[in-house]
Amino acid sequence: MKYFPVFLDVAQRPVALVGGGAAAVAKLRLLLKTEADITVYDPAPAAQIRAWAQADLLKISKAPLTLDQARQAQLIYAASEDDSCDARTQKIAQSAGTWFNWVDNLEQSQFITPAIIDRDPVTVAIGTEGTAPVVARAIKRDIEERLPQNLGALASIGQTFRSLAEALPFGRIRRDFWSRFYFSKGPAAYDAEGVAGAKRVLHELLAEFKSASPKPGHVDFVGAGPGDPALLTHKARVLLHEADVILHDRLVDRRILELARREATVIEVGKTGFGPAMAQDDIHHLIVEHVARGAQVLRLKSGDPTVFGRLDEELEAIAAQDISYSIVPGITAASAAAAALGRSLTRRGRNSQLRVITGHDMAGYAEHDWRDLAKPDAVAAIYMGKTAARFIQGRLLMHGADPLTPVSIIENCSRPDQVIRSAPLNALTEALHNLAGPVVLLYGISPRTAVSHVFQPQEADLCL
Repeated sequence: MKYFPVFLDVAQRPVALVGGGAAAVAKLRLLLKTEADITVYDPAPAAQIRAWAQADLLKISKAPLTLDQARQAQLIYAASEDDSCDARTQKIAQSAGTWFNWVDNLEQSQFITPAIIDRDPVTVAIGTEGTAPVVARAIKRDIEERLPQNLGALASIGQTFRSLAEALPFGRIRRDFWSRFYFSKGPAAYDAEGVAGAKRVLHELLAEFKSASPKPGHVDFVGAGPGDPALLTHKARVLLHEADVILHDRLVDRRILELARREATVIEVGKTGFGPAMAQDDIHHLIVEHVARGAQVLRLKSGDPTVFGRLDEELEAIAAQDISYSIVPGITAASAAAAALGRSLTRRGRNSQLRVITGHDMAGYAEHDWRDLAKPDAVAAIYMGKTAARFIQGRLLMHGADPLTPVSIIENCSRPDQVIRSAPLNALTEALHNLAGPVVLLYGISPRTAVSHVFQPQEADLCL
């Protein structure tokens, strides 16, 4: 993040804009939404600017901006559409030490003005650091359609009620109260009866929530998918926003965790194969402890929680405490890896089965029906197989697998740093060299898409 978003108090404070043409008019349409004391510096401003001045919405100075005036201003905009004039304004602003924006010149500006959604006093600012204005406009349009037009009025009414609402317990109950007011009961009452209707609904909701029994805690077991936040399900996104406590696996992408509420408690309960790990009993204890406090707990697991996620163990732990739960599936790594390869996991005439196996389990390297896996038509998605690769390779070759059986290797599947490699079975361990991220192996499937490297067996490996 190059630009840190802030909301600046400009009420009754000087803001200077140098320029009087179309660029100035466009910027003033936004600035006039504020309570700033705006002065336009231009000898012959456009008719629209003169009309605003006649309506006492701003002042016009036909004399140039001086250094003293620049020092008094909180913000300075250069919008003359003349490079030499705007450069002079920039020098004055720099000498005065005042924040400066050169309209449509990102490189020469100290700050940028975001796209704004105005539901005063509710304001949504959208920025792309000047890289993609069309994206900001598209986001603005989508949010505009979702937010009630009367949201600003409801926010002002709600502000006067906040001290009364503090009688409700902090956390989920209070959030539910305000959510019902702003997005359900409030808009309808305001449209029908105005301010009086909105205030009536607030008192009714407060009485309802005060008399309601406290909500019991609950846990949602949610699949975070392979890494790309765009692959999260809609339900997973909703629960991320609602959760009071998030207990997440080590491999959950940080971008996904950014979708959580800022007030949520976020705890990593990660495990590393053959490395540091939080004990499973400790994870059980954390879930039960937070649910007992009435929290809405999100147990966020990489991929799909039902695939090598130790889900049953956690379900058994909460069942003993009679805790309510739900399971939200996610896209598992095998599906994402096949998509990355441009392949299907099953194909008529190639494989009538798909095995989903793990490279190691609680006892160490995992044993499987190697003779069956060594058959020519076998296809398997191998999770956690990087450390166990030589063991897997040896077992398959020992039981008659073709040394040239294709293996696709996908590291950091679906993430920006995704790596795809391809190797025959007898070059598998070499192909895994220098891969530090999580890896899924697709045994019996070769990539259709481009790969970073195709490994060939060394001469000494041919006898394996």
